[in-house]
Amino acid sequence: MPDPRDAIVVGSGPNGLAAAITLARAGRSVLVLEAEQTIGGGMRSEELTLPGFVHDVCSTAHPLALGSPFLSELPLGEHALELVQPPAPLAHPLDDGSAVVLERSVEATAAGLGPDASSYRRLFGPLVRDAERLLPGILGPLRPPRHPLSLGRFGLSALRSAQGLAHRRFDGERARALLAGCAAHSMLSLRQSPSASFGLVLALLGHAVGWPVARGGSQRIADALAAHLRSLGGEIETGRRVRSLDELPSARAVLLDLTPRGVLAVAGHRLPERYRRALGRFRYGPGIFKLDWALDGPIPWSAPEAGRAGTVHLGGTLAEIAASEEAVARGRRPERPYVLLVQASLFDSERAPPGRHTAWGYCHVANGSQDDMTGAIEAQIERFAPGFGDRVLARSAMGSAEVERRNPNYVGGDINGGLQDLRQLFTRPVARPVPYATPVEGLYICSSSTPPGGGVHGMSGFFAARAALKGLERAGRRAGRN
Repeated sequence: MPDPRDAIVVGSGPNGLAAAITLARAGRSVLVLEAEQTIGGGMRSEELTLPGFVHDVCSTAHPLALGSPFLSELPLGEHALELVQPPAPLAHPLDDGSAVVLERSVEATAAGLGPDASSYRRLFGPLVRDAERLLPGILGPLRPPRHPLSLGRFGLSALRSAQGLAHRRFDGERARALLAGCAAHSMLSLRQSPSASFGLVLALLGHAVGWPVARGGSQRIADALAAHLRSLGGEIETGRRVRSLDELPSARAVLLDLTPRGVLAVAGHRLPERYRRALGRFRYGPGIFKLDWALDGPIPWSAPEAGRAGTVHLGGTLAEIAASEEAVARGRRPERPYVLLVQASLFDSERAPPGRHTAWGYCHVANGSQDDMTGAIEAQIERFAPGFGDRVLARSAMGSAEVERRNPNYVGGDINGGLQDLRQLFTRPVARPVPYATPVEGLYICSSSTPPGGGVHGMSGFFAARAALKGLERAGRRAGRN
């Protein structure tokens, strides 16, 4: 029989590929098994509406790809990946016909915030200056900080609720709305800690690295990661659904890019009862309802400056966004939902035929919701872009069930791999000294259900692979003594 591989990774999302690359860079033999015919998880792209229109099935804007200490150091440009920076990372239209714009410059952003200009500079200036120190500490498991002063200053604001921080630091609606839109990415009630942390990190990333899109679609990120892995000797097999660990070829370590539900399905029979029960108590967060559009022209924003931004937050004031997210947190349908919209084709001509455009948008809904939010989402767009509906050539709609069908890790439509509140942010999926390691020797979890959580950053996979490498080294030392 051939020697067993050092590691098998189940799942080819950003974390599965990051784990495999980390192992391969350490000289380990690694095989990635992907259930679907296409790699990528949340980075897949398809023609969801009409021929020639490229849509991202999940993620499109990728600030974390550049902010990630792991992904940012990989030579992905050598594998045909180009990240395109819109002129402005983000715009937040308001009912007066203007838009708050998050510019790359803190100073330029502050200039659009009226009475809160100096407060914004005081809040974000130090964070942006400390970005290279902060991001490695934020994007990882709970551990002693290498830069405690920088992380402590961040924590004083980050551990608040977004609503509380906005009222404490800002007097005007423009700055409050900007922070609320960023914080609502948390999929938490904005009255809940640590929703402020998500707003701070996303705005910080906008200033420090931008919110780019991948030319040609997010699939290009997955393809570049896969090409880099293969250049290191790693292997990938698609169309290989794993239903049990017992089906796997022999390997010294197995890493599962699966949420707890998937881990229990595949490995539950190997896990101790206490750990199984803990995984069963893991809490999933709200889901999403997502729309993709093929358009016959750009979105006709009332505020022209919204056309400079790759991402647009729709929801109006802090109070409106907070009400929408509170409804979702309580399991109710938001009547005027907060909508995240990305208009990548304005800056990437490869996504649509000449003169045409694509856009996607989603709102948050209760986990597993069966509500059709098409009308509510498009009403929010029309609110800030009258005539939008006349531009629509075709649309694709995905409710929470369809989101999960396309990616079983998105349980109930939860794209973050689990609720990211204080109870579960660093103790995901189970409170353990090394959250990536299970009680079974050689078995690890590398999905976004481990720290630091959701997003295309690969850090969960990187840290899980480091834990696996230490386990392989320990096993090798024991074998050497025998």
